[in-house]
Amino acid sequence: MESVATTRMSSKGQVVIPEEVRKAMALKSGTRFIVLGEGDVVVLKTISPPSQDEFDAVIRKARRQAKAAGMKPADVTRAVREARRGR
Repeated sequence: MESVATTRMSSKGQVVIPEEVRKAMALKSGTRFIVLGEGDVVVLKTISPPSQDEFDAVIRKARRQAKAAGMKPADVTRAVREARRGR
């Protein structure tokens, strides 16, 4: 179901998502968003963590790919250490 409503931004940059949109999308207090802006368009996209099954599937895939590439745990540790040094 598509919901359309108007709102305005406060002097502090806060925007209220109208109640009818919050209800239609089942948005709760604390919902996190990615904010994308281009030209005169602003898009809010909800962020939701993956389910445990989705997370496990991603980990399994990463491990298969690492194994196929011949990576060892020490390689990962070294890559993390190098990435942290670059900060």
